Amino acid sequence: MSATRLLVLGVVRMYGQAHGYQVRRELLTWSADKWGNTAPGSIYHALRKMAREKLLEEVETGAEGRGPDRTAYQLTPDGETEFQVLLAKSLSEYDDGTQAGYALAAAVTFITALPRARAIGLLRHRINQMEGSRTIVAIVLEHGVDWGHPQHVEELYRLWDTSLDAVLGWARGLVVRLEAGEYVMADDAAGAFGQPGSATS
Repeated sequence: MSATRLLVLGVVRMYGQAHGYQVRRELLTWSADKWGNTAPGSIYHALRKMAREKLLEEVETGAEGRGPDRTAYQLTPDGETEFQVLLAKSLSEYDDGTQAGYALAAAVTFITALPRARAIGLLRHRINQMEGSRTIVAIVLEHGVDWGHPQHVEELYRLWDTSLDAVLGWARGLVVRLEAGEYVMADDAAGAFGQPGSATS
């Protein structure tokens, strides 16, 4: 699942209309190149690709001052659907791969674009999946397997177990915080972070 795709859709959605430089600048101020693996070139590529897929539409092309011509984009109805689907999947579906970690970070960035109950439900789904994976890892560590050679491969399972424990603790804590009313969510007030119009040029 592409963190860049979700982040680009999310930023364009926040601004209503945004050009590539604006999206790039916004994501760099969030350091998304570090935690989301979002390189500047991938941002422009994602914009062009999603425009071809009719998830974004070009709304204007013009020069700003002495700068180069810039094409602005806005979400289409299909783009809004894609944003919501990517956000829900990235938040709810557990995968221990690196790309999934980037996607989770992107989803957490835009979690406030969801209604509170929806966000809690998606997180609980993720927690259930992670608890299942942790049970499997615990069984393997307790009863052992034919580790083969080298035998220290067992340490990979210990690393996996420790990582699962940490992320589970975070996810459970976030559910508690959301249930307690922390953070302004999409159904709390207009202008919640990530909502259309919540960013200004």
